Amino acid sequence: MGANILAIDQGTTSTRSIVFKDLTKIASVAQAEFEQHFPRSGWVEHEPEEIWESVLRTARSALEQASLGANEIAAIGITNQRETVVVWERATGKPLHRAIVWQDRRTSKMCQDLKAQDLEPLFNKKTGLLLDPYFSGTKLAWVLDEVEGLRARAVNGEICFGTIDSWLIYKLTGGQVHTTDATNASRTLLYNIIENKWDEELLGILNIPMAMMPVVRDSADQFGMSDPALFGGAIAITGVAGDQQAATIGNACFEPGMMKSTYGTGCFAMLNTGAELVPSHNRLLSTIAYRLKGETTYALEGSIFIAGAAVQWLRDGMGLIERAEQSGELARQASVQESVYMVPAFTGLGAPHWNADVRGAIYGITRNTGPAEFAMAALESVAFQTYDLMDAMMSDWEQASGDNVLRVDGGMVASNWAMQRLSDILKSRVDRPVIMETTALGAAWLSGMQAGVWPDKDLFAQSWALERRFEPSLDEGVRREKLAGWRDAVARTLWAGPEG
Repeated sequence: MGANILAIDQGTTSTRSIVFKDLTKIASVAQAEFEQHFPRSGWVEHEPEEIWESVLRTARSALEQASLGANEIAAIGITNQRETVVVWERATGKPLHRAIVWQDRRTSKMCQDLKAQDLEPLFNKKTGLLLDPYFSGTKLAWVLDEVEGLRARAVNGEICFGTIDSWLIYKLTGGQVHTTDATNASRTLLYNIIENKWDEELLGILNIPMAMMPVVRDSADQFGMSDPALFGGAIAITGVAGDQQAATIGNACFEPGMMKSTYGTGCFAMLNTGAELVPSHNRLLSTIAYRLKGETTYALEGSIFIAGAAVQWLRDGMGLIERAEQSGELARQASVQESVYMVPAFTGLGAPHWNADVRGAIYGITRNTGPAEFAMAALESVAFQTYDLMDAMMSDWEQASGDNVLRVDGGMVASNWAMQRLSDILKSRVDRPVIMETTALGAAWLSGMQAGVWPDKDLFAQSWALERRFEPSLDEGVRREKLAGWRDAVARTLWAGPEG
């Protein structure tokens, strides 16, 4: 069997399946995009069956490319877009609504109503989260309200709820297993991260039946066996984590104080706080980083909704570039005389503002502003937002150090210009790893470690390898001026919003 692991990385816009031969060798990669549905402004949906088909197709392709059969794969690891809601019939596996994606804002009013009842402190105390449409709980409540008769069927145990990992485990096991892991459960607004269980009081507030909730397991655990018909033999599923937690693991951020930031569609920064659950006074999230052998490790997290999506907008919405990787080179050509700021609130602002209704804005445009300045503004907006998160983390946790290195991953980190500007704005070292598939690697390690074919946490941490370190070099006066301009742009955007 060897140490071969099949990692399934189910993301917001595409699915990737990767076969790892060991900690440092990737044998094959297969990727498939799937359709994004936008039925109304602020609504984002996926077809659950299309997601499943993309997983099955890429997994089979990755195995074929690697010339490996099911009997040569030690285990499967799964990492997934978090907070996205799927509801299906337990008996048939038929989805009963399109998946409501983490980016979706349709439950904004529901969240506002709950806040008006002064319920946010209760949710925050138990889950570490805030009342925002981003999280799964209000999305699930909306589906139960929307589909006639669904709640009664859920009470009777006929209906399953799950985040994407649960949906994939159900499909992979031929409908035999309904489960999730602690990291994904911690993102639902329904899971008590102190007591490590579904919270009956919170479920009651949102009128969600306990009978539809999946069993919660450790991140490295026995999640079931795949249907032998799928890959020519049964494969154990032994590792599961939400994408940002998987990236934290893949970056070997196992010690309290270690930080990582992932730059994909959005940006998600996590600071390991160890066994200590640190409450945030700056509207960050307290969340589960991972749970191994029944022991929970916590983290502070800051979520930015738009990072790589800003570059996609330059490409697809504005037609300023043909390929995303051109953005850094274009930004390099920007005039130093221009001070253009983009506040990319396309779907609202995440941490530390948490304003679901505000929309994006661009400031400082002159007659000399062109594509290069737009590219620079888009990339700098990611650095500025990361600065806001890091600043809040330093304030929330007295043990945090401004001298910490930030480990990065995700599609955007391939841009040297973007990473250098990130280092400049943060005034911190930024480390880019050799293995860029960090999220998939995290899921693979969980799976391989549980299967007994990959090393323990300490040896895995020693295997993490640096590809390039970026050191801050921007003049401090220029840096401060840029940060002041960013704060002004955000303040203006919030002021101009519906609650301004």
